[in-house]
Amino acid sequence: MKQKYNPSLPPKTCTIDKLVTIPADVEKVLMGRKTATRRNGRYADIGEIMELNNKKYRIDNVYKQTLGELSDEDAQREGYKSLEAYKESILSMHPGMPWLPKMEVWVHEFSELEE
Repeated sequence: MKQKYNPSLPPKTCTIDKLVTIPADVEKVLMGRKTATRRNGRYADIGEIMELNNKKYRIDNVYKQTLGELSDEDAQREGYKSLEAYKESILSMHPGMPWLPKMEVWVHEFSELEE
């Protein structure tokens, strides 16, 4: 079970406005096909609001996960058809980066706020 709130989260390493920046990813969020993003650092707190093209999204959950724990379902929340498609995309963005199953990433799950 993924943890909803952890008061011992470390300080953020970046700001929420840098959480989703790649135009194709922004488009996936706006179309409702991307509801999570993974980063090497923690970019947001639970409950924080992210704004993309005048739409607001609430951060619902933040937790650590290893690359080896990722499933097809996780990749689909990232806006990809499969884990393999997600992996190929990530590795193409980071040339020379190995896909290490034990490498930890921060998962940021979010949902659109209705106005």
